[in-house]
Amino acid sequence: MRRAVRGLCLAAAIAAGALTAPAAHAAEAPPQLADAHGLTVIGQPEWADGSDRTFTFTVATAEVPAYSVMPGQVSGEHAVMVTLPEGYDGGTEYPVHYTLHGGGDYPNAVWLKNVVESSTADEPVITVAPNGSGRGWYTDWVYPGALGPQNWETFHLEQLIPFIDANLATIASKEGRAISGHSMGGLGAFGYAERRPDLFGYVGSFSGGLDLLNQEMRAAVLGSTQLPAYGTPTVALDAVFGTPIWPFDGAWNRLSPAQHVSSLRGMGVALYVGDGGDLTVNPVQAVVEHRARVMAVVTSDYLDAAGIPHEFVDYGDGSGWAPGCTGKHAQLPCLQADMDHFVSLIMADLEHP
Repeated sequence: MRRAVRGLCLAAAIAAGALTAPAAHAAEAPPQLADAHGLTVIGQPEWADGSDRTFTFTVATAEVPAYSVMPGQVSGEHAVMVTLPEGYDGGTEYPVHYTLHGGGDYPNAVWLKNVVESSTADEPVITVAPNGSGRGWYTDWVYPGALGPQNWETFHLEQLIPFIDANLATIASKEGRAISGHSMGGLGAFGYAERRPDLFGYVGSFSGGLDLLNQEMRAAVLGSTQLPAYGTPTVALDAVFGTPIWPFDGAWNRLSPAQHVSSLRGMGVALYVGDGGDLTVNPVQAVVEHRARVMAVVTSDYLDAAGIPHEFVDYGDGSGWAPGCTGKHAQLPCLQADMDHFVSLIMADLEHP
């Protein structure tokens, strides 16, 4: 069911939540982690940015032994950021929300930490943000080239999820697991949920690039392979999904989330997107969000056709969604409101203490 969310009362509630400082977490040190499921811990957890709820750690994996790096990253070292619920003691089991970052961004970005901590204050849930590289696209690459294997999906679904379940007190079933993502991460979240519905009880996209049949989306993926801002070294145009031209574009078609929603039946599903607002203000981010909305509408249409209930939060120019949100792509007030709302949905649906 498609639904447009409006109303200043909702925006005010979200604003109030965003301004509430997370309560202090009592743990003196983050948990220590053990190698498991093909992951080697090369950097034990450390509290992030003065937090006592969020820690980061690093792992190595043969599934992605090296990758194109952005400033501050070390190829082959995968940072993972974890936000614990307040009062976590390693005994009580909690649901886990995996959230995937966008292209050209970091799993341990300060903005993401702040958004997650704000949205999960007083909520009994663990949040995990894994490295997806600036251009990993949350898939096992078709032609990775000199970098070696770029099996991001295998790394995340077959290694990281059981690793987290082995090392933290989690509800290790789909009834206790959700996934979401922003932009490139929205593509990853929906793709992961569709291909492994046994793992997740809820999926969400925040302005995700959900339609790989869309020619502008294909151009965006190809552009990311060539721009150093997404990591160096750059890679071949066909590295990620293969050749984007028919009849050689089988991977693009097979891995496009918009057209393959049937496996989401029985799962909670949520889409969040704006329309870019005033296109004369920050026109690049406005146009990107406008195109993300086109893809969200296509995905919602396929969900409707399949008879799959879903939340479609189509907030337009953002004026009725959250203070400071003007409907642009990667706009912090919009993303905070998206995350706040999504966390409320998953906590009403997932098993938790």
